[in-house]
Amino acid sequence: MISALEHWSYCPRQCALIHVEQTFDENLYTLRGNAVHERVDEPEMEIQDGVRIERALPLWSKRLGLVGKADVVEFYGEVPYPVEYKHGSKRTKEHDDLQVCAQALCLEEMTGQDVPQGAIYHFKSRRRREVVFTQELREAVAQAVQDIREMLLKKTLPPPVHDKRCEKCSLQESCMPELVSEQQRTKALLQDLFSISEK
Repeated sequence: MISALEHWSYCPRQCALIHVEQTFDENLYTLRGNAVHERVDEPEMEIQDGVRIERALPLWSKRLGLVGKADVVEFYGEVPYPVEYKHGSKRTKEHDDLQVCAQALCLEEMTGQDVPQGAIYHFKSRRRREVVFTQELREAVAQAVQDIREMLLKKTLPPPVHDKRCEKCSLQESCMPELVSEQQRTKALLQDLFSISEK
């Protein structure tokens, strides 16, 4: 799923919990995200000022093995311009960029058109942030796809990060970052408990 790229970039453990363990919990932030996506989750086509706008457009890439759905794709002539909706304020996040770039790669394969850029629409500020699909970003998408595929094959959970990302994560109770990281810290302390210092 294209959405796995955003999960992976945000936190590999979150990605594994969702896509390996099939665990998903709601919190304030996921509910806000769902509310923002209500309008774009229904397939619809309209034309505004000569621009064709497709909502909830199915996407796929045989080359990368990706499937998903674009919130909005604007067509300027034949050239697609994907727009990903996010509930928060305008901000720069690598995981958002990976997700919209993956959509662009699917659109290129599906339409045969180059897709040089797209946008993240931040619902709270009602502003767009344009994303240019550089070669570096395209390579990051391909690397993330490979890393996720390896994780799915191994069916293992990466260790928790236990940092600021955990505060807003809906999977905190399933992940238990404090408990797992405390076990790792205890193990490290026990290894050094009886080591003799040279000083």
